[in-house]
Amino acid sequence: MKMNKTSLGVVLAAAAVLGGPSAMAENRIDTQRPDAPALAAYGSHKVGVRQLEMTNPDQINILAIDPAADKPGEMPRYDRDLTVEVWYPAADDASGDTVLQAEIRDGKTVVELHGQAMRDAAPADGTYPFVLISHGYPGNRFLLSHLAENIASKGYVVASVDHTDSTYSNKAAFGSTLVNRSLDQKFVLNQIAALSEGSEGFLSGLADTDNSALIGYSMGGYGAVISAGGGVTQAAVDYAWGGPHGTLGVHLSGSETHNALPDPRFKTAVAFAPWGLTYGFWDAETLKGVQIPMLFIAGSVDDVSGYDPGVRSIWQGAVNVDRALLTFENANHNAAAPYPAPQEGREVDADLGFAAFDHYADPVWDTARMNNIAQHFVTAWLGKYLGKDGDMEPYLSLEPNAKDGVWSANEDGSFKEDHTYWTGFPNRTAAGLRYEVLPKAE
Repeated sequence: MKMNKTSLGVVLAAAAVLGGPSAMAENRIDTQRPDAPALAAYGSHKVGVRQLEMTNPDQINILAIDPAADKPGEMPRYDRDLTVEVWYPAADDASGDTVLQAEIRDGKTVVELHGQAMRDAAPADGTYPFVLISHGYPGNRFLLSHLAENIASKGYVVASVDHTDSTYSNKAAFGSTLVNRSLDQKFVLNQIAALSEGSEGFLSGLADTDNSALIGYSMGGYGAVISAGGGVTQAAVDYAWGGPHGTLGVHLSGSETHNALPDPRFKTAVAFAPWGLTYGFWDAETLKGVQIPMLFIAGSVDDVSGYDPGVRSIWQGAVNVDRALLTFENANHNAAAPYPAPQEGREVDADLGFAAFDHYADPVWDTARMNNIAQHFVTAWLGKYLGKDGDMEPYLSLEPNAKDGVWSANEDGSFKEDHTYWTGFPNRTAAGLRYEVLPKAE
């Protein structure tokens, strides 16, 4: 339709009456582009979603410690409250509202996210592997909601945590995030296990926490590396801007407390843009402590966590496990993890000094495209390490540089012997990507 200035003005005026440009589009988190790789597609399960409140009692209150004062003889304590969103396979006849109410980066605006998960839907029968998702700093439990409901549809129970002192509305001293991130991860694992083992509640018998995975983005990825066994360096413990008065020592590599942290129920981990290496939180020796296979996902120009040195260095240094690195060429820190930027965050916010859009989007890559690629690879990775699914291996055995893959097909669509294009990617779509694998050291 050809639109002149008058008709365009009518459309814009109508949009203003209805609530501005955001009224013209939904904030979809379930977009499947036509060029999405095969495993990005939603699975056979309907999906439910519920909110839980948890309290971890008698924790060190990092915010109550004055870093400039003398070290207290006894650390202040408090009960640490956490909000957790749980996505899960739902019954075939389940129903419910599919809108998520989510706060965005400005810490004050609540938007509607539209997906497929149904609020408070009845769960499906059966027991499913468990996946824990941990957001960045700041972030919230909905930041990776596109991934949470996608993998829940494939037969997983997925819990995403609002990490106190680290969300958009309660962001506080960074030391709290440094100390608490991995502690929160293990606590929520324990709580989900207890709820699943109980006889009451929607989680009863639903989650197999003995077969679990951990997914983290940015500071969530930092926590995932620590939870996987990569204890921090003494230099990190000693930072004046870090955990006050040595409180980060709970995660010091080789300490009794950190040795007790890695949990055998976590069989694997996925770390999107894990923060920390460029600030000396790990070194070649401490990364040897990583105990479980890990998939790392990063942008090649990440200027927050770094790439090389940075995420690539962590991948290289975790020598005692099988691990892989998926790289989005020319993507920055937002590579693949956040859902598409909400329409309501497109204007510059006076308090932030930038548009909330910048927190979600990448200047080079389309977010829905990156989300689909992440859904594909995480599905394959979890299928291999939690589902013990041998059919996933072809999706993880690839030419390291996608551009080197050769598409070679017969007229009937079957592939010729010299076909080396990335499995699951339509022709011409595996562009700008690298997938590299390093085996456990002998």
